[in-house]
Amino acid sequence: MQINTYEHSVLLDASKCTGCTTCMKHCPTEAIRIREQKAVIDSTRCIDCGECIKVCPFQAKKAVSDKLSEMSRFKWKIALPAPTLYGQFDNLDDVDYVLDGLLKIGFDDVFEVSKAAELVSAYTRLYLKTEGIPTPVISSACPVVIRLIALRFPSLSENIMRLLPPMEVAARLARERAIKNHPELKEEEIGVCFISPCPAKVSYVKNDFASYKSQVDVVVSISDIYFQLVSVMSPDAKLKSMTESGMIGIGWASSGGEATAILTEDYLAVDGIDNMIHVLDQIEDGNIPPVKFIELNACTSGCVGGVLTIQNPFIAKARLQTLRKYLPVSMNFLTKEEGDYIPDSYFFDELPVYHPINRLGNSIAESMHMMADIQKLRESLPGIDCGACGSPTCRALAEDTVRKCAKIEDCVLYRRGKEGAEENEG
Repeated sequence: MQINTYEHSVLLDASKCTGCTTCMKHCPTEAIRIREQKAVIDSTRCIDCGECIKVCPFQAKKAVSDKLSEMSRFKWKIALPAPTLYGQFDNLDDVDYVLDGLLKIGFDDVFEVSKAAELVSAYTRLYLKTEGIPTPVISSACPVVIRLIALRFPSLSENIMRLLPPMEVAARLARERAIKNHPELKEEEIGVCFISPCPAKVSYVKNDFASYKSQVDVVVSISDIYFQLVSVMSPDAKLKSMTESGMIGIGWASSGGEATAILTEDYLAVDGIDNMIHVLDQIEDGNIPPVKFIELNACTSGCVGGVLTIQNPFIAKARLQTLRKYLPVSMNFLTKEEGDYIPDSYFFDELPVYHPINRLGNSIAESMHMMADIQKLRESLPGIDCGACGSPTCRALAEDTVRKCAKIEDCVLYRRGKEGAEENEG
């Protein structure tokens, strides 16, 4: 999957944009510029993390996901609820209320992503015992992490764990169950809908994953489906037991849930895009204590902090902690036979191919020449990174100028200094 064909799920509504620079200053990959009083998103740098959506005071950034009505084209409809969904409801003491609600709003079957998460956790423990794997092993569950590493930290690509994320495992297992229980169904008649807390999952599904084609057909946001569920969920409903996951699976919704599931203290769990970048910098520099596994979540507090959710992430996290008290540790431990090796169906073979954002030219010689020009221009700028020029930093303006995307005169202070010098000479 080449980056220039990437279909993004974070978009700009130019009619609401005032060019205030807030999003530009918070973008972790410097993908945003201000041009002609409007924000412009560079699709080759955007990682769909949603930070711009969180900070925009005018709601000019938006996440695009599918509509539930798109599932109508399928004969058999399967819901894949992310464990984050359970943290959106107040006083929820039984996951079955949510699962029952999904059936009531039109789904024929529900397969918990938290169940798949417990299987992935079990195989992660086995993966970490493999000799010769690069350490620290970096979780592959968050699509933002994968894309960020490819763009900014390509040297760490080999550290990424090659296990599919729980969403994909759940989709495959759900399809297999549908075919087994309903042999009359054709493959194309089965639709799988992931209920997502973040736009990065939407992009992941739309673009597939390198040579791996996603098994998910439709991705709807938690915020879209929440109100439909609330309208049908009743505390007096007679429920049948459907849940097939425990504390470990639901714990994946919050930062640290995946890491603690490997049942060792030899891990690091990091949430928040800035913290994540800082840790990746340290790993690349070799300046980090020796750990076996690193869980990285782009959103604050983990997936509960995704921009497609309803509830405050800290409240959602507290609700999930209360809910987990009444659950078994896990309902998906591996048998002795299953614990000998990881099935091929749990692996992806290759990472998507992207061009690192620090690559300036088509050759080393061209890149070195451009770097020298950037450094020369950078030294002529004030170095205060005010953003008034429409680029996030002085260094970014120098690069934009060399790339012929901007002019050095866009810097107000540079222009005034140049005009003052000309007046003195006159």
